[in-house]
Amino acid sequence: MIPPRIERLTVANYRALRSIDLKDLTPLTVFIGPNGSGKSTLFDVFAFLSECFSVGLRQAWDKRGRFRELRSRDADGPITIEIKYRESPLSRLITYRLEIDETSAGPTIKYEMLRWKRGSYGQPFRFLEFWNGSGIAATGDLPDEVDERETFELRSPDLLAVNTLGQFSVHPRVAALREFIASWHLSYLSASDTRGTPEAGPQEHLSRTGDNLANVIQYLKERHSRVLEAIVDTLVERIPQLEGIEAEMLTDGRLLLQIKDAPFERPVLAKFASDGTLKLLSYLVMLHDPSPPRLIGIEEPENFLHPFLLYQLAEECDQATARTQLMVTTHSPYILNALRPKQVRLMYRAEDGYSRTAHIKDIVGVDEFFAEGAKVGDLWMESHLTPPYG
Repeated sequence: MIPPRIERLTVANYRALRSIDLKDLTPLTVFIGPNGSGKSTLFDVFAFLSECFSVGLRQAWDKRGRFRELRSRDADGPITIEIKYRESPLSRLITYRLEIDETSAGPTIKYEMLRWKRGSYGQPFRFLEFWNGSGIAATGDLPDEVDERETFELRSPDLLAVNTLGQFSVHPRVAALREFIASWHLSYLSASDTRGTPEAGPQEHLSRTGDNLANVIQYLKERHSRVLEAIVDTLVERIPQLEGIEAEMLTDGRLLLQIKDAPFERPVLAKFASDGTLKLLSYLVMLHDPSPPRLIGIEEPENFLHPFLLYQLAEECDQATARTQLMVTTHSPYILNALRPKQVRLMYRAEDGYSRTAHIKDIVGVDEFFAEGAKVGDLWMESHLTPPYG
């Protein structure tokens, strides 16, 4: 079953993203650009929105320094995030818009809206619309103007209407969006975090830092042994002398991840394994998740990995899009050489200091290179992917 896909993202007044409009997003979209171009900020937009649904707006807001640090310099008006997505390839295009402002009492949802298009030529119908904590929502699986519209008053203006109403079965489309965004996984993998000895107990999904890697290995061994076998086979193929991995329960109830090298009888504790081995294992676990998040974000997966491993990792990211959507940032030409031009976006700072994006296929002069079989990474290293400053 093909997962929901974000087709367009629009952001306004979010740090360096004063005005960004990403159209025609692909199932795997990779962002390149010099340091300070806004790639991590764009990545954080997804993390921020996901946290608004999982821990609440106020906590996500405070974590990022509130309006003083979040709103673009010299900007007026609310921070705005808008996504356009489809629940399936043939379903209607749905638009979700969120505008966030701040008062003396803290952050507030100035405006929140859900709409979808009715057929090829019909006018969009707003089946959820809220202002400062009060608004209306239509019920039903296919909400339309003929359906009942209820008026709601939320307990606080910093609560998301989608998060609140999405818990009720009478709002299935709202619930679908809530589940979609809440499932996003933005990876901040740390090799040091994967070396720990967590409390034993199987866990279905890898955490953002990877500190439960041993628990997920335990889960896969118990519930999806063939998936784990495929992961280990891939790891053995790519890491010289590696023979296997094991999550062993200790007498004190903790879980110990061990790496077995072929020449030696005793396995190596994960805390003594290489950073690259643990990060590659973590990425493989994430990409082969039997029930993956609806969107996965990965920042600079090339860190700590041998360059020769990156082309294959990019291919596996592409293959994983059969079950999820991926957003990746990178500086690696090895990753880029595995991609098609339509999958790559260039980010850069314009003369006004704010971030801009360009589809690399639209950069003047590169079509001829691609027509001759040039690869994206090679053009990147040879400085042919020059941003149109302005």
